[in-house]
Amino acid sequence: FIAKPCAINLGIQDSGPHRAQPNAILEKVFTSITKYPDGRRLEGLSKQLDWDVRKIQRWFRHRRNQDKPTTLTKFCESMWRFTFYLSIFFYGIRFLWTAPWFWDTRQCWYNYPFQPLTSRLYYYYILELAFYWSLMFSQFTDIKRKDFLIMFVHHLATIGLITFSYMNNMVRVGTLVLCLHDASDFLLEAAKLANYAKYQRLCDAFFMLFGVVFIVTRLGIYPFWILNTTLFESWELIGPYPSWWLFNGLLVTLQLLHIIWSYLIIRTASKALVRGKVSKDDRSDVESSSEEEDVTSNSTKGIFSTSSNGSNRLNGHVAGGQWTGE
Repeated sequence: FIAKPCAINLGIQDSGPHRAQPNAILEKVFTSITKYPDGRRLEGLSKQLDWDVRKIQRWFRHRRNQDKPTTLTKFCESMWRFTFYLSIFFYGIRFLWTAPWFWDTRQCWYNYPFQPLTSRLYYYYILELAFYWSLMFSQFTDIKRKDFLIMFVHHLATIGLITFSYMNNMVRVGTLVLCLHDASDFLLEAAKLANYAKYQRLCDAFFMLFGVVFIVTRLGIYPFWILNTTLFESWELIGPYPSWWLFNGLLVTLQLLHIIWSYLIIRTASKALVRGKVSKDDRSDVESSSEEEDVTSNSTKGIFSTSSNGSNRLNGHVAGGQWTGE
């Protein structure tokens, strides 16, 4: 009701990728046998249809792409995530600004585990948990991107941390982790929205800002502020309790994911600086292959580009070939 009218006003059309040419034989192979035919099957289809192998490869690529969501659908999804991330981040900042453990992390462990659970803290936790459960379920119905496994592990670790910290009343340090992770996510969604709307300069600016905030928070503040208090200050103040190992194991797993994503962001930024613009998304949900590409055909422009300068779409949580991602 909100995102779709906004997208239409920005000129985003509800049109999908180039549709494959109707062909009963290829459609039967696609739906009943395989969506990714090997060389042997391609040769057989080529003889059966009297088509060039490259033409059949393009047909299968277009057929796979035509089932993908349109730019309008992606815009609506990104706008929903942008709204949530921005709202929950400001809610967290407003809540934590008056919390003593926000300024002194040792307060997370004083009088533990006998620490009160206020209503504001409770709602903060429940909202975050509900949202990440929704991401966990929707990942199986959304487009399968190259970092599917990484995102799956991330959602599992996040849900595990939120649930585990709530059950063990580690909610104080938990709020710090949640707020820190929300600090950069809404910037990525803003970059994706700008890209879908073909505002390339704004997209680039948002992604650069996202990259800086992500690296500062995930590789700087997170290990030296969060991991420092969970690994060392908690050990000093309350000792190595039985669940200490599991809790910190999940937090360290998140840090490993941060390192992987930071590498992808830096690689994306370096490629874009060399080229002077965003050119390709390593996590793109729309396929393209130089091996299958017919350089004489212009039909693919409508599939792989959402901006006038030929830049690709921004998708997912973090990308490795253009300004991107969730």
